Amino acid sequence: MRHSLPLAPQFYVTAPQPCPYLQGRMERKLFTALQGDQAEKLNDALSRQGFRRSQNVLYRPSCADCQACYSARIRVADFEPSRSQWRVIRRNAVLRRRATSPWATEEQFALFRRYLDGRHAEGGMADMDIFEFAAMIEETPVRSRLIEYHAPDADLRAVCLTDLLDDGLSMVYSFFDPTRPKDSLGTYVILDHVQIARELGLPYVYLGYWVPGSEKMGYKARFGALEVYKRGQWQPLGDPSTYSAETHPLSVDPIAEQVARIHLPDARGTK
Repeated sequence: MRHSLPLAPQFYVTAPQPCPYLQGRMERKLFTALQGDQAEKLNDALSRQGFRRSQNVLYRPSCADCQACYSARIRVADFEPSRSQWRVIRRNAVLRRRATSPWATEEQFALFRRYLDGRHAEGGMADMDIFEFAAMIEETPVRSRLIEYHAPDADLRAVCLTDLLDDGLSMVYSFFDPTRPKDSLGTYVILDHVQIARELGLPYVYLGYWVPGSEKMGYKARFGALEVYKRGQWQPLGDPSTYSAETHPLSVDPIAEQVARIHLPDARGTK
């Protein structure tokens, strides 16, 4: 018997689990599968609505009493590096960018392990093995590239898994050599993605989530021309200190209302 996929994606909610960004909080995600002929259009459409991709899933935080996660993106046309960011660009000018298909290698995994051990030893990905790493890199139903940054001696310094959206670049996951903190490699990879987007004529670079009150996510607020997805629309970040991570039981709309407001791509090929 032949079975076909439903025309509209089905949305689900994860069970609560400890929040990786704010201590003592519980996180919950709204998610849907990313599959079929409409995968790229769905990824494009939902990325514009604050969703992120992880392998074959699109997700967005939907915690019961917290709205501290804001999807963030840089407006490429308006972005100008700060003085410290110009220094980062000059410091890493010797690196050579190499864009490849999303295919995992042992060299990448070795760098990934050093990065986790040095930066996120207690995080949820700390126990990932090479097979799980390969799945993270290779399981993508959309246009993705793996962008590597090599030193002149061919040493691999940084890697970013990047999706090509119709309106920008989405930095799905990046990692870098943690033994070179003065190089600010994480910042450099973002700055170089702004340059790539500018070369391609794409208006945005999607950075994932900015979380006020989270030290590990605070660096994103240091980029100019930053927008956050707030109350159903993109708006300039403004002063980061005006954002609150406080909880309130009525701060989050019911799941059914959230799903009803999601704009899906037209299956006939129009947005």
